[in-house]
Amino acid sequence: MSMAADEPQIPSGERGKLRPLPQLIFASRWLQVPLYLGLIVAQCVYVFLFLKELWHLVGGAMKFTEQEIMLVVLGLIDVVMISNLLIMVIVGGYETFVSRMELQKHPDQPEWLSHVNASVLKIKLAMAIIGISSIHLLRTFIYAGSLGKDAAGPYTETGVMWQAIIHCIFILSALGIAGVERMGQAGYGPKGHH
Repeated sequence: MSMAADEPQIPSGERGKLRPLPQLIFASRWLQVPLYLGLIVAQCVYVFLFLKELWHLVGGAMKFTEQEIMLVVLGLIDVVMISNLLIMVIVGGYETFVSRMELQKHPDQPEWLSHVNASVLKIKLAMAIIGISSIHLLRTFIYAGSLGKDAAGPYTETGVMWQAIIHCIFILSALGIAGVERMGQAGYGPKGHH
């Protein structure tokens, strides 16, 4: 007789109980909580950095050139995108790997959280990293105009080239992750489930 045939005969009070070793292994997921709390502290640091840069922008608005303003604004966007990445990792990671947050009825539940799993989280994180890399690359391209003129600038031609190559590798990696996930869903997942 198969185990599946025996399963319905287990008393309902004992179904949720685990043996000691599986219970310990399953409970070890709570060790991740300090990691997520640490990321919340990192989020606070980014809020401070954003406010500092915003104050710098407002204070220098009358004396900055358009290029300097654009660079500060790109820095602000970069901080926001990294902060969004932190939120995705904190909320999505906790929900996926530690415990349900039971936000289904909360009016502010993020739309993406309703269908988050490890695969969706990987793709969203890859897309966020590409966005952050795009901001860095755009900032580099703004500086790139002075590469030949100013040897003391923050970027070299080789540095710009490598940054562009790494950005392309991020894009290819994200496409690879999405392709593998799509193949996995088509071959193994339930039909019509995304």
